[in-house]
This record gives sequence, C-alpha cells and structure tokens, in this order.
Amino acid sequence: MLLMNSKEERLKALALALERELMKNYGSPLLTGEKLSEAMGYRSIHSLRKHMSQKSFPVELFTIRGRKGRFALVKDIAVWLAKQRIENQYTPKDKPMD
Repeated sequence: MLLMNSKEERLKALALALERELMKNYGSPLLTGEKLSEAMGYRSIHSLRKHMSQKSFPVELFTIRGRKGRFALVKDIAVWLAKQRIENQYTPKDKPMD
C-alpha cells in the first residue's frame, strides 16, 4: 500500500473514490436538480437553486442546448467534496473529564 503524505495526493485519491461512488449512486457523469442537490448536501432543491444563482457556487455549472436546467459534472462535485473534507476537518475541542 502506498503512503499518501502530501495533501494533493490525499485530495486526488479521495476525489477519485468519491467520483466512483457518485457514479455508482447516480449512474451518470452529470447531475442536475434533485440529484445535484442531494450529491452536494443541500437540504432542498430550493436551497440549491438559491446558491446556483450566486457567482460563488462551488462547482462549475453549464447548460446543454435543447435541455432545461443547469448541469454539473460528477467529477467536479467529487473534487469539491474532497477539498471540503481535507481542508475543513472538524476536530472537537478536548473536554475535561469529570
């Protein structure tokens, strides 16, 4: 087993694993609507739509001629999720034992 020391190596490995899992769960390399909302962890489609209209939306969105809605690639979602996991790890504060 290879040791992954660098942050970039861990990010790539996690993104690849997440991409595989998303492909397995959704069966498509692109997502829109409810599936996109679910994959990105939004509580509702309404919350997703609100954030999609902002320039700071965390993944690149695109349209497809002849189809309604905006789409995101599973690959981009996987990279974003991996970055969130690696760069924003939660570590609880130590609490004194009584």
